[in-house]
Amino acid sequence: MQLRDTPEQAAWRSEVRTFIAENLPDEIRGVTGYFYDPRTNPAFGRWRDALARRGWIAPAWPKEYGGAGLSVVEQFILNQEFAEAGAPQPGGLGVMMLGPTLITHGTDEQKREHLPRILSGEVLWCQGYSEPGAGSDLASLQTRAVRDGDDFVINGQKIWTSFAHFADWCFLLARTDPDAPKHRGITYFLVDMKSPGITVRPLVNMAGGHDFNEVFFEDVRVPARNVVGEVNRGWYVGATTLDFERSSIGTAVGQRKSIERYTAWLREHRRALPPSTVSAARLAWADRAVEVQVLTLLAYRIISMQAAGKIPNAEASIAKLFTSETGQRIAHTALRMLGTAGALMDRTAPFKGEAARAYLNAVSLTIAGGTSEIQRNIIAQRGLGLPRD
Repeated sequence: MQLRDTPEQAAWRSEVRTFIAENLPDEIRGVTGYFYDPRTNPAFGRWRDALARRGWIAPAWPKEYGGAGLSVVEQFILNQEFAEAGAPQPGGLGVMMLGPTLITHGTDEQKREHLPRILSGEVLWCQGYSEPGAGSDLASLQTRAVRDGDDFVINGQKIWTSFAHFADWCFLLARTDPDAPKHRGITYFLVDMKSPGITVRPLVNMAGGHDFNEVFFEDVRVPARNVVGEVNRGWYVGATTLDFERSSIGTAVGQRKSIERYTAWLREHRRALPPSTVSAARLAWADRAVEVQVLTLLAYRIISMQAAGKIPNAEASIAKLFTSETGQRIAHTALRMLGTAGALMDRTAPFKGEAARAYLNAVSLTIAGGTSEIQRNIIAQRGLGLPRD
């Protein structure tokens, strides 16, 4: 595992920092840019244009498809510096998931139609995977797609569909052969969200946020040309390994910055707080700071494996598990430090209610993206070689 940059990597890091300093507008520093519209937000439009000129909207994509063709280490450094600067990385699921899938499995027509519009931000995508009875066990999905002439007719329900209320298109898994084993008989579709028969209903979380939705499909007709890969082999398309850096270094940097904000508040208000609160908070934040350093080392381990041509398996589950549980501990520590005022979510509360919202949102961290129980099973079986029973 390499902890220091080589001279070439140091030069690349300096280039990324200079680019950010010269191009990132202050008004969008620290915000998430996936769903900003460059036509209505001029600052975001300028930032997106600057990234597009470098191919940095999709830095992992090959250059022939509009990306930058960066190595995994170059991507790691770019993502680390963007996280440090609070620089949004536009593109969302279209760049992170669908684009690499189309590059690998899509037809020339599909690539021509969709890849340029992902890069331009003209089209936003959502992911139609999870269902009420198929979350962690995704292969149990029951949404059906039946061939009818040149179309497939889709009926079923998806849930926890992030940003479906914004999305123009959806990449979706549906069962096309109900008699096949559950990992077979599934097909990967590209679905226009304006198609008749699609209903999107909001799912508002307990922090008042609306990111998730449930999506219903009632006799939705999808042209057969919108199938990606082979019919009945969509599970393998959906499980395509994406060849880009996924070390979660951005999350580690974000969690470290949260700790820095909370400890700065503690230093500023320590004389107004009970000594016992200050003492307990200092010890707790010291633990959290150590944990974030561990997260950073886990990220370096993963990227070092990828750079050596290895595929992280149990290592990725270790990082995911520790990241999500650390996020929960940070939120809990903040709320305990702030006391009753920290439970408020209005603008008069400390951090304008950020701590309370973070605490409520943190509940889902050990569920989303693979539950902690599943991660522990992977670590036990694939990492430690323990038996299933």
